[in-house]
Amino acid sequence: MTHRILIVEDELSISELIAINLKHAGYDVQQAFQTEEANIQVKESLPDMMILDWMLPGKSGVQYAKELRANALTASIPILMLTAKSEEADKVQGLDSGADDYMTKPFSTKELVARVNALLRRHSRVPTNDDLMVLGALRLDPVTHRVTAEWPHSTRREIIVGPTEFRLLQFLMGAPERVHSRAQLLDQVWGNEVFIEERTVDVHIRRLRVALAVAKCDVYIETVRGVGYRATRNPTAVSSDNDLT
Repeated sequence: MTHRILIVEDELSISELIAINLKHAGYDVQQAFQTEEANIQVKESLPDMMILDWMLPGKSGVQYAKELRANALTASIPILMLTAKSEEADKVQGLDSGADDYMTKPFSTKELVARVNALLRRHSRVPTNDDLMVLGALRLDPVTHRVTAEWPHSTRREIIVGPTEFRLLQFLMGAPERVHSRAQLLDQVWGNEVFIEERTVDVHIRRLRVALAVAKCDVYIETVRGVGYRATRNPTAVSSDNDLT
């Protein structure tokens, strides 16, 4: 099956450059030049991936990425953010907004296609274990791709998590109490792809905790300072978003 990629980029020359190279790589490509146009195309047919520029007219790519992640219909679409902003703080902000990967302009078209290939490979992996996973109040179903929790003073409800956060939670829940370093998580969850930085793990852990916090389940993901992260059945303290030391 040919993957369909939606490019949301207001500069025509850059959009065309990306589109031509992706088409040569065998992808079905659509283009939008602002978020309103992108929304129309998404509603008509969900893309398999989106390449999203940061600086867009009317609404920034950062804000749009947040909206995509907050919508259950689009929460699982992989997003590659493309921008001229290259500082570490900008990268963290881009990843925090919901992007799965981040490239700065000017960019190599070969690297861009390689990153697209890597993201789609990562997001199309089939889980090796279809069993329902349980951790305290949390339930993760690899078949339906849903995370649910027993809401305080309420019935079980679904928690919306992004695709990378889902795989990260699935891996951690698969080995509760075991501590994993960021390098190990990159290898197991991201597939040891050379483009991904270890800092990315911290960003996605933070996003996962924010998602779980609505059901007070963020405490199940613990930081072991100087080592890494683990899922625990018996949380002893409030989780920390601080970097590892």
